[in-house]
Amino acid sequence: MRARENPASNVAYGPWTKPPALAERRDGEVRLELKRAPDGSTVLADLYQAQPLRVLFPYAARGDIFQAAIACVSGGLVGGDRLDMTVRLGDGTRAMVIGQAAEKIYRSLGADCWIETALHAGRGSWLEYLPQETILFDGARLRRRTQLRLEDGARCLTGGILVFGRAARGEKLRHGLVHDVWEFRDAAGRLKWKDALHLDGDIETLLNRPATFGGAAAYGSLIYAGEDAASHLQSVRDMAAVDGLRIGATAFRGLLIVRLLGANALALRDAFAKIWKTLRAGAGGLPAALPRLWSI
Repeated sequence: MRARENPASNVAYGPWTKPPALAERRDGEVRLELKRAPDGSTVLADLYQAQPLRVLFPYAARGDIFQAAIACVSGGLVGGDRLDMTVRLGDGTRAMVIGQAAEKIYRSLGADCWIETALHAGRGSWLEYLPQETILFDGARLRRRTQLRLEDGARCLTGGILVFGRAARGEKLRHGLVHDVWEFRDAAGRLKWKDALHLDGDIETLLNRPATFGGAAAYGSLIYAGEDAASHLQSVRDMAAVDGLRIGATAFRGLLIVRLLGANALALRDAFAKIWKTLRAGAGGLPAALPRLWSI
């Protein structure tokens, strides 16, 4: 593990200013780089990992692509924790990077936990980045940013699910902080699209308003980036009629963006998976299936 030192101060921190080091803070890091082998397959080029993050390499099903699973062995994040993940795909590679399990964000006594993810897809590559759902305990404080840069001809299928509380325990996300940002950039680094969700303070009221989340227990975003994005819009809209869920989709600037809202997190997860499988088959020419880890 690499040592870090960040002296504490009384500075007021903006949305993306790094917080001072805390005695109980855990800094996890992954740097994963893949390359194209002479036979055309995708192989590991470089890997750095620091606790509590670990990278596993499950066997892919016959006919599928290279897979890597990022695991957080601490079991969840508390206030002050920070995770930094970088995934780089070389030119012509194809890979799926999945979260090993749902990410739990525990109640914080005041400090924020931070998750920074940087994805770089090389020319002509195919990247699937599929973290499993993030479960927000009441009082959680999360700042998360996912940045994606696509080189010419690269395509990416990504997204995530936020679960507002723990239904099995009768818990709802009533207060805390959720600042969740997505950024997509082209080969020259120009911003193509940026989206930010910000919930702060009395989150329960925000979640219950009809004009915002309408009482939803879970919220999903699924994004496909590729020159053919618009051609898949209708197939996604054809799957949008799901009882108990609100699903919308739009396409612009080489992006297909799908939003899902629902009172039942499991039903939303199932709909999310169905749309994902349809897109990976239709856009990527891959099996309409997800790894076993998604079902465990």
